[in-house]
Order: sequence, then C-alpha cells, then structure tokens
Amino acid sequence: MDCSSLEAVLERIERACERSRRDISEVKLLGASKTVPAERLRDFYECGLRVFGENRVQEFLSKYESLKSLDIEWHFIGRLQSNKVKYIIDKVVLIHSLDRESLAQEIQKRAQRLGKVQEVLIEVNVGEEESKGGVKPDGAAPFLERVLEMENLKVVGLMCIPPYKENPQDVRPYFAKLREIKEEFERKVGIPLKELSMGMSHDFEVAIEEGATIVRVGSLLFGERG
Repeated sequence: MDCSSLEAVLERIERACERSRRDISEVKLLGASKTVPAERLRDFYECGLRVFGENRVQEFLSKYESLKSLDIEWHFIGRLQSNKVKYIIDKVVLIHSLDRESLAQEIQKRAQRLGKVQEVLIEVNVGEEESKGGVKPDGAAPFLERVLEMENLKVVGLMCIPPYKENPQDVRPYFAKLREIKEEFERKVGIPLKELSMGMSHDFEVAIEEGATIVRVGSLLFGERG
C-alpha cells in the first residue's frame, strides 16, 4: 500500500499547526470516505488512518459490516434523515450534522433506548446558503440551548461547510465566524465546546489556522472520485 497521500496531508497539517502555533495533537484528520470502497479504507487503516466519515447511511452500513474487525472511529458527516438515525446510532462516535429539532429529538429517543449519550456537532450554515443544511448563525445559540436540555445528547462542538471559493483564503471569514459563535456560546453558558469540524481538501490549512480541531479530507487522500 502506498501511504504517500496520507503522509503528505499529515505534513501539511503539521505545517499549518506550526504557522498558527498550535499543537498537532489538537487536530484530528478525518478521511471523508464517501464512494471510496471498503478495501481502500482498509489500506489507509494499515497506513495509520483511524477516523473515517461517511455521508450516506446505506453506504456506511455496508462498509461498517465489511470493516467491523478494525478499530475504526466512525463519524457521520452528511445530512441525516430522522428515519435513518436508528441504523447508525449504535455505530458512530460522532454525528456532525445536527441542524434541526426533529433530528435532535430522534437522536435523543434512540440514544435513550440504548442507554447511550450520543456526541453531536451542531451544523451552522455560515454562508446562509439555501442549498445547504445547518442552522443560521443567529439561530445557533437558541438551538444549542434546547439541545443541551436533552439528556442523551452531548454537544461537543460545531461544524460548517462554507461557500466554495477558488482561493482558500477567501473562506477564512466563514471559519472565523464559526469559531466566534463557539467562543461566544462558551462565554454565555460556561460549557466548553471542544470541537470545530471545518475544512476540507481545498481549504483545511486555513481552517486549522482559524481553530479547526477536525478536518474532513477526501479527494486529497483518496483521489478524485464520482
């Protein structure tokens, strides 16, 4: 197995941490593995990658079965329909895309039945784009407060998918906005939100400079795919 793409991404993460005077241990690399076959994920696991994120429930379930002998930390990073929660609730460490009350209630119900506290990120639509999920920035704090009342959900941070810009530097204000929302809420409620899931193949270095703790990298690791 050629591990060079993983090594190259890890090197770029390290350099971004150095520039922003952060410890590399603060940043988790997630392999955004939508459409990547299970056997390729096995190869990357052998290269040392342990965290993978899936967007589609059916595809995730298939890979989960194929790779369940491996100690993979699975995240769900795509838009999640409430009626699909029951299929993943016992399999994922973190759900990145909580963005509405009905989904929060369903996760709470399913987690309660399992006696589990499900860790979640609240997705914020920092660009206020109609085509994307996520709560609007001014609705993030009220929504977060309601979710905090649910005993079987634990909000550990925020996630965003900013508008695409040709120049990654042009995305910086959106990452900064997510960090500011997080910091403002921490001051208001006194509860630490440890995670900021932001940055993908095109712009993850800028995201790290703005405080990302999870970067979701797909094409740079696995190559372009359909």
